[in-house]
Amino acid sequence: MKPEVFGFFDEATNTITYVVRDPSSAKCAVVDSVLDFDYASGRTDTRSADVVIEFIQEKGFEVEWLLESHVHADHLSAAPYIQEKTGGKIGIGQKITEVQDTFGKVFNEGTEFQRDGSQFDRLFGEGDSFHIGQLRGDVMHTPGHTPACLTYVIGDAAFVGDTMFMPDFGTARCDFPGGSAEMLYQSIQRILALPDETRVFVGHDYKAPGREEFAWETTVAEQKAFNVHVGAGKPAEDFIAMREERDSTLAMPRLIIPSLQVNMRGGQMPPAEDNGKTYLKVPVDGL
Repeated sequence: MKPEVFGFFDEATNTITYVVRDPSSAKCAVVDSVLDFDYASGRTDTRSADVVIEFIQEKGFEVEWLLESHVHADHLSAAPYIQEKTGGKIGIGQKITEVQDTFGKVFNEGTEFQRDGSQFDRLFGEGDSFHIGQLRGDVMHTPGHTPACLTYVIGDAAFVGDTMFMPDFGTARCDFPGGSAEMLYQSIQRILALPDETRVFVGHDYKAPGREEFAWETTVAEQKAFNVHVGAGKPAEDFIAMREERDSTLAMPRLIIPSLQVNMRGGQMPPAEDNGKTYLKVPVDGL
C-alpha cells in the first residue's frame, strides 16, 4: 500500500515532521514532532505542533500513533502535546532504556527517573509491526547514530530518522554515546536492501551546497546510486574512516542539553521542584 505522506519542515531545527495517512481510512500517524524551544529565554512554544494539529483536524484525520525514530539531540519532541489534542499512542525503540541509563547518569537524575521506557506507550523491537487503520507498519532496528534508532517501513515508505539524509548530504553522525559508524553502515545496508522503489523520508535536511530548496523525499534506488557517503557500493572501511574523521570535527547540536532531558522522558519536562518551577540541567564539561 502507498500511504499519503505530508511533510512539515521546521526551519529552526531543520526537522521534518510527517503525517502518514492510511489511504483507505482517516487513520494516521505523526512521525518526529517538534516542540519549539528558545534556549536563551528557556521558553517553549507550540506553534510548529499547532500547524500539524490544525492540518490533522481540518482533514478529519484520526491519530493512532505518535512515532519517534529515536531520542533526538537537536529538537524537543511535541508528542505529549499532540497526544493531548488528538489522541494516539507514543512509540519509540525498546533500546530507549540504554539511552535513559546513559543520560540519566550524565544529568544525575537519581532514582526517581525511571529508566525502563515507561514514559512511552509502546516500545518497539526489531521485527515488530503495528497498524495505521488497515496500513501495516514494520519496525527495523537501525542503530549507529544512537542505540535506539528505528526505521519505520509503512507501506512503500521508509521513515529513516537521522540514519540517512538526502543523497547529496549523506549520513548521520555517530559520535554520541552508544553511536557506531560500523553499526550505522550495517543499518544503512539493511535500508538499501528494501525494494528500489521504496520512498525514503529523512528526518532532517540541511540543503546541501549547490541545492536551492529543502527536500526530504528520495528513494532507495537514488540512495544506492548517489548517496555521497554510502552510494555506489562504497565499502564499509572507507565509510567508517570518513565518518569517524568527519565526526571528530563536529560541534554539539545547539539544543542537545534540553533535548536529551526532555526526549528521554517521552517529551515531558522534568518534574517541577518545590517552588513549582521546572528546571533543565547543564552538565559542565559533561558532554
